[in-house]
Amino acid sequence: MELSKDFVICGAGIAGVSAAYFLSMRNGVKNVLLIDENPPLSLTSNHSTECYRNWWPGPGNAMVALMNRSVDLMEELALESHNVFHLNRRGYLYLTADSEKIPQMEKNASQISQLGAGVLRIHKGVYDDPNYVPVQSDGYSNLLTGADLILNPDLLHRWFPYVSDQAKAALHVRRAGWLSAQQLGMYLLEQARLHGVEYNQNRMINVTTRRGRVHSVMLEDGTHISTKNLILAAGPFLTQASEMAGIELPVYSERHLKVAINDHLAVVDRDAPMLIWTDPQMLNWDDEEREYLLAEESEHWLLDELPAGVHTRPEGGKDSQIILMLWEYMNEPVVPVFPVPLDERYPEIVLRGLARMLPGMRSYFTRLPRPTIDGGYYIKTRENRPLIGRLPLEGLFLIGALSGFGIMAACGAGELLVAHVLKKPLPAYASAFKLERYQDPVYQRLLDQWGESGQL
Repeated sequence: MELSKDFVICGAGIAGVSAAYFLSMRNGVKNVLLIDENPPLSLTSNHSTECYRNWWPGPGNAMVALMNRSVDLMEELALESHNVFHLNRRGYLYLTADSEKIPQMEKNASQISQLGAGVLRIHKGVYDDPNYVPVQSDGYSNLLTGADLILNPDLLHRWFPYVSDQAKAALHVRRAGWLSAQQLGMYLLEQARLHGVEYNQNRMINVTTRRGRVHSVMLEDGTHISTKNLILAAGPFLTQASEMAGIELPVYSERHLKVAINDHLAVVDRDAPMLIWTDPQMLNWDDEEREYLLAEESEHWLLDELPAGVHTRPEGGKDSQIILMLWEYMNEPVVPVFPVPLDERYPEIVLRGLARMLPGMRSYFTRLPRPTIDGGYYIKTRENRPLIGRLPLEGLFLIGALSGFGIMAACGAGELLVAHVLKKPLPAYASAFKLERYQDPVYQRLLDQWGESGQL
């Protein structure tokens, strides 16, 4: 079969769907074909934690600016769709039990606030403290932005009584929360298809170039598509897709899992924000468990200190008892394979990690509720920032390496990618996400000093 398309988008995850939406719905582009060997939004986008935040560290304000724009767009879409994807703004609550970390916590929060993430309000338990506004479980508009740094443990435990009394401070990031990623993606896809985007469930197997530009793509079923514009949004298959065009990208893959359980003891309040423990920790094993782990050489790592970042949130409405639990304690680069290999120990390890933050979790140690585990892959650059823009082949574009922030960044990234494609004016933050940044010697020196990624 022979086809001719003005634009072909390879990949129907949230990034590719967003690109299709901004090409068609927002810019009136016709003759767009979206291709993927899997059903839309079913590979990695379907296994997201579905959270968002505008609170991102530097260097520079590029990530904050991109996320602010992306959240603006999500709020526009929520308004026009009557919030079909259930956007909320409960926030992220970062917690520590380490008093020595508090000065650095305050310094980091101040810096991110100054990057454009919103006002930082500090609560020390003194008479002239700003008023602390509690979580609002529903809604997303006309709510607080910025963040509240709670340095008064009494205030912290008044509003979050289920958190460990060892917690000394918390940072409540306010322009943050979660949504239904599937519903957001389907809304974007439906709008794109209403404006002429076609979808073909098929696998791209070859890219043909002529005289330094894209000429055509070949699909697995033998379909040959002539096109001058190809957008790579292939998620975990980004490396393979770019190599078809003769381009090697500076990305790698990590496997990430998540688990859902029925929190029938209501350890996590149904109105809770995302809860994140920012301290490294060693797991609490009893003597018999410790003896077993010592006897098994392959299990010794479970006796070592594990990294910060174990986190959880409620899932579903007030009638639900489901919580999601995640902890990226192992993040070695891997080659993506599907189905994603799962780890049967993951639920217990994450549960034990959460018990440091939420003591009520210990009640599940002897009888863990039946877990549901799934996962996907984070496609990352070295500094954990996305790749959005033109590639060094005329007519070839990229939207990818949205490692762990694909849902929250998708709208802003899709809009930015289409600005590149249509040669529209670019926002100031666009250069931070171009592939060409790696050719800049100043940027290379900066990479050698790169600090906290802010990844969750």
